Amino acid sequence: MSSPSSEAKAAGGALAHSKKALLVLGIIFIAVNLRAPLTSVGPLIGSIRESLGISNTMAGTITTFPLLAFALLSPLTPMLARRFGTERVIMVSLWALAGGIVLRSLAGTGALFGGTILLGLAIAVCNVLMPSLVKREFPGSVGLMTGVYSVSMNMCGAIASGISVPIAVDLGLGWRGALGCWAVLALVSILVWLPQFRAGQRLAGSAPARRGSNGSLWRSALAWQVTIFMGLQSLIFYIVITWFPQILVDRGMSSDTAGWMLSLMQFALLPVTFIIPILAGRMNNQRVLVIITVVLYLTGIGGFYFGGSALIPLWAIILGIAIGCSFSLAMMFFSLRTRDAHDAAKLSGMAQSLGYLLAAAGPTLFGMLHDRTGGWDMPFLLLAAASLLVLGCGLGAARDRTL
Repeated sequence: MSSPSSEAKAAGGALAHSKKALLVLGIIFIAVNLRAPLTSVGPLIGSIRESLGISNTMAGTITTFPLLAFALLSPLTPMLARRFGTERVIMVSLWALAGGIVLRSLAGTGALFGGTILLGLAIAVCNVLMPSLVKREFPGSVGLMTGVYSVSMNMCGAIASGISVPIAVDLGLGWRGALGCWAVLALVSILVWLPQFRAGQRLAGSAPARRGSNGSLWRSALAWQVTIFMGLQSLIFYIVITWFPQILVDRGMSSDTAGWMLSLMQFALLPVTFIIPILAGRMNNQRVLVIITVVLYLTGIGGFYFGGSALIPLWAIILGIAIGCSFSLAMMFFSLRTRDAHDAAKLSGMAQSLGYLLAAAGPTLFGMLHDRTGGWDMPFLLLAAASLLVLGCGLGAARDRTL
């Protein structure tokens, strides 16, 4: 016969496991909202441009505006989390995300860009706080949990790329309906996050204030290497999801098939985004992974540029693996190069602020180079140059050091 104390201990353990399970589920649902509202745009960029009568350069800013929003809010996010609590700030961001998606789908160019900025601000907050939340709640399983939310984020992003055109065309909802449907996912995520929000209300303000050393962070060469690595890999990713479907359409592929090629690329990165964080967490330094990533980048970009149409699926897979490696390394650097969750949030805020500011130039510059030259040669050279810069910054960021 068990004693009351052992029964209470068992009940307490079951409750703790239940809370952890709900937290993991909440993290997954947040993650699935961080890519889909953005990756759903690329396959529809031609329809949006024709419907609104805008240039390629202006169309590129549809993806650029969220990145500018990332840059604007990312450095402020750690302070908001300290002031109001991580869970509460995430909940407000999810509501803003749903509102931004709905606004973006209303009539008019102003609504499109206004909603895009709002959803970008919401995603920025979650982007910054996720590595900090994982380091705080799962200190012994940072690599595993980083892999879990990375896979969730990228899987939903891949699905969004593939189903955007069928929703718009086959279901007759148009590009506005195809972009607006993601508000439903945001609303479901709000419900799933509700237990964490209530827990955050009880804990908000209980943590002692900590004096930071932001000045030393901005003077750190390691912090800058992580930041530029983050920015360059993001620049490549957002160029690819914005323009590669249009490049394939210009080569004679249907818009539906081009969207699925983008999905194939993103599905290819799913296993990588789970495996790489676990490998990176077990290595003293990650330089080998950086070198492999850049070789894959150059192979995939070169294949798209020089290869024929028959091998496009292969190049999409290789490029997807490269993107998955670089993204996973960027997320892991926030944890591996810092000592605690607070420093991880600060580094994440700095890297995502300046990194996304750098990335924001990518889609617009890519479209502008195409408008000016009438071809894709110069834009592809931009991608190749960015890949080589990833190597230089990545080797520095991968050193076995902490801030």
